[in-house]
Amino acid sequence: MDRTAQLTARATGRGIVYDPLSTAPPAASLHVRAARVLAANWTGTSTVPSRHLYPHQWSWDSAFIAIGLRHLSPLRAQTELETLLAAQWGDGRVPHIVFSPSVPLDAYFPSPDFWRSSTAGRAAGAPRTVQTSGIVQPPVHALAAWLVHRADPGLSWARGFLARVYPRLAAWHRYLLRRRDLGGGGLVSVVHPWEQGMDNSPCWDGPLARVTPAPARSFRRADLDHGAPEDRPTDLDYGRYVRLAADYRDGEYADGDGEFTVEDPSFNALLIASEHALARIAAELGSPGTARHARAERLTAALVERLWDDASGMFLCRDLHGGTIHERSVSGLVPLLLPGLPREVSGALLDTLRGTHFAARTGLVPSYDLRGPAFEPNRYWRGPAWFNTAWLVERGLRAHGEKAAADALRTAFLHAAGDSGFAEYVDPDTGEACGAPGFGWTAALTLDLLHDRDGAMETGEEGGDRG
Repeated sequence: MDRTAQLTARATGRGIVYDPLSTAPPAASLHVRAARVLAANWTGTSTVPSRHLYPHQWSWDSAFIAIGLRHLSPLRAQTELETLLAAQWGDGRVPHIVFSPSVPLDAYFPSPDFWRSSTAGRAAGAPRTVQTSGIVQPPVHALAAWLVHRADPGLSWARGFLARVYPRLAAWHRYLLRRRDLGGGGLVSVVHPWEQGMDNSPCWDGPLARVTPAPARSFRRADLDHGAPEDRPTDLDYGRYVRLAADYRDGEYADGDGEFTVEDPSFNALLIASEHALARIAAELGSPGTARHARAERLTAALVERLWDDASGMFLCRDLHGGTIHERSVSGLVPLLLPGLPREVSGALLDTLRGTHFAARTGLVPSYDLRGPAFEPNRYWRGPAWFNTAWLVERGLRAHGEKAAADALRTAFLHAAGDSGFAEYVDPDTGEACGAPGFGWTAALTLDLLHDRDGAMETGEEGGDRG
């Protein structure tokens, strides 16, 4: 089979697997195609993840998208983050969805009339001029803001970018650290699977079993209009998501220890990376960043103390009602991006990443244990490989000096992204495209890996002035 036939077969999922040691695909072609995806998804003030499946602005999507956009247009990248942060609530939370008023209500569920942010969220300071959801997503934003600033410092200074976003980012972190330490051990808890970002992970099966699902007749799933049912969460799980969200809304979005309260490794690792980035931003603005670096180090220690599992060789989630969740997911590998981990922890993480639980034939990183009882190669977060988590792991490998492994993952990423049409996610063994095509963060992070081959994490943890 010649090279063209191989690419076609991989793109259509006909079982041809990647050689992760092969050379990366042509950069110029990938760059143009990725830029076209981002242009098609651009609304004028922000970027939708997908024109049809996700037609609004999503929180952590916009952070990843800004990281890629900085290579095309630092101005657009700054605007992406500014638009999201303009919808911040008075209590500091950054909502996971900012709704576009031009999109019909039935285009996505849960829609603005479900969340009722301006009324149910009034006590928490929800904005009056824009409709949002009431839950959050992983805090990648300060890291994104720092990288966007570094892409064009002159433009950033001329626009006062850092000076305007810093107070909002500080308030966002303050909300998480003060209002979401529901376990009392220093880590942030999520109160809904949608907050953690890996919505349908088998890690949530245990905690979700306590939740009585909303009746199927009480909502209509718009996602099934654009995604194959076998790729999406089941109706039972979706009913539980709806119930949790409705209960949180009906409690006026007050934070407390509810039915679903989980400490998650990746959510907290991203907060730590962003704390280091926020320290760098503070230093750039002329304030000491020492206290923020110290806080990040304390959070790293708490992460290891509460969520590290020697037997698994990785971090595991903790259900505040049921204890450690003994499921291996990519969330437990994401802390590899923190250079401050103890050497024995980072070494064990590297061994786990290379081992049989996560060594997929494409060279990508599956979202769930390849040998786990709940593994499904095509279903949302229950096995497929995602590009944002691959990007985070690639950065982690470089942070720990694993250049060859990082290069191999980068090459696998670029092949899979291009061959799949910048799919939302792919089968980890065949590369078959799943979910939405032309996905925003897939295109954006492709651009980042094309432009930033060394992948040096600029979180402030390594190198340079510690503030």
